[in-house]
Amino acid sequence: MAYVNAYRPPPPAKPTYGLHGPVPYDINVAFPLDFTQLETPRLKLTPFIPSIHAAKYHAEISDPVHFYRYYSFPGIEDPESYLLSLDAFVRRDPYNVLFAIIDRTTPDPDCPEWGGKLAGTIGLLDYSSTNLSVEIGVLCILPTFQRTHVATHAVGTLLKYCFTMPYASQSESGLGLRRVCWHTHPGNEPSLRLAARMGLEREGTLRWTWVLPVGKEFGKTPRKTDLLAGPGRGTAIMAMTWEDWEDGAREIITTQMARME
Repeated sequence: MAYVNAYRPPPPAKPTYGLHGPVPYDINVAFPLDFTQLETPRLKLTPFIPSIHAAKYHAEISDPVHFYRYYSFPGIEDPESYLLSLDAFVRRDPYNVLFAIIDRTTPDPDCPEWGGKLAGTIGLLDYSSTNLSVEIGVLCILPTFQRTHVATHAVGTLLKYCFTMPYASQSESGLGLRRVCWHTHPGNEPSLRLAARMGLEREGTLRWTWVLPVGKEFGKTPRKTDLLAGPGRGTAIMAMTWEDWEDGAREIITTQMARME
């Protein structure tokens, strides 16, 4: 039987807007977000809007190579490349969203309307209404706010929102998911410890899941005849399920967040 293969790679999408995204900024999210549920007395989550947050965010990262040492995406150490990646892989995917973390305990005299100071980012990725699942990722706590309450409150706030049923009460509502996962570099001990402290369980390691940029630290050497020059890495998988949430994880989150008050 005769056949042809007429595949041609599609041309790269060329956005008609600049680095800061469309105006007004469209977060383009296909799942419910109730920002009244995404805050505590010490912290709140709000959409990361490049024209508002990017300059402050990048100004706080004095050593981007070290800051992003466990990340696999090429070029994000450069602010322009970071914004291009944010638009391509987060904003244009309706099942991903990136939040700015605002620390309400630290005022920012330059931006009093924020109600606090920018402390980093966190996101929800690969949301699935079919499987009632999501990943917590893009957790980047700025150096000034590392080893403070910020990471605990940001992760705890999202976990609570993910597992709370929609309209659970007059004051609480969430996504009602069955599973929340956490993917990280197997050597990223701070990330692994944080996830474990917040009640997520280690499920295993997927081997050789990423080809890293050439020269990236903490990579594994591929075979000599490999098709690509970049080193590789695996992915540690941690997760929490609705059963975990109802069988004590909810109390772990409450305790951890209270401890960091």
